[in-house]
Amino acid sequence: MTSANAQPNSSMAGSREHQILVIMTNHASYPSRSDTTGLWLTELTHFTDVVEAAGYTTVFASPKGGAVPLDERSLGWLYMDKAARRHLQSATFRARLQNTLPIADVDPSRFSAIYFTGGHGVMWDFPNNPDLRRVAETIYNQGGIVSAVCHGVAGLLDLKDDQGRLIIKGRNITGFSDREEWLSGMKSQVPFFLEDRLVSQGARYHKGWLPFTSFALTDGRLVTGQNPQSPRAVAEAVTAALCASDVTRCPPGSIPAP
Repeated sequence: MTSANAQPNSSMAGSREHQILVIMTNHASYPSRSDTTGLWLTELTHFTDVVEAAGYTTVFASPKGGAVPLDERSLGWLYMDKAARRHLQSATFRARLQNTLPIADVDPSRFSAIYFTGGHGVMWDFPNNPDLRRVAETIYNQGGIVSAVCHGVAGLLDLKDDQGRLIIKGRNITGFSDREEWLSGMKSQVPFFLEDRLVSQGARYHKGWLPFTSFALTDGRLVTGQNPQSPRAVAEAVTAALCASDVTRCPPGSIPAP
């Protein structure tokens, strides 16, 4: 499900290089599990496949820069698809995952949107990161789109607009639900429950009727997806919002009606 009510800032048109900054985790360990966490792979590939097909360039970054670990469970047969496997077989793609930009070195003025990928690792290294906050807030406050999926929505916590207000307060937001955390068997592993933290910061939290089904919301220039099934819906909403802000970047046949 996607709710499309984006209201992008028209001043963005032509004012940014048409690049999307994609943020991934560097954190790989759980408190008491032997398997590793990290990037949930298809939350990256399903998003980038859509936005790159629409003509956008993606730039990979992470809190520390360098190598991004892959969540072991995300590589299982239940979650992978042919497209994701093709990406993993690409030396170029693997090199990009090994050489992400450190967020401290990112110039946010280059980007019209930021996208926070998920995987449990982000719960440790997305919140309370001053450089990540600086970049995301700058992109938002210059009229850009802030988007995230699953646990990556933790990247929106504590972000403020140019008036000093939390950008998620009073906004329609989704992200990995408490119920999904419980069903995934990870409730004892995470440092906090994302749904609860979003609500505590004043977000109007929503979730799909069924867990682990695609669900995404757009509220102004915020786009969020609930779970690993949602990155395509997030990508489609992001491209629609960016297209509405600058029709020169719209895919053929998708220019919005006047």
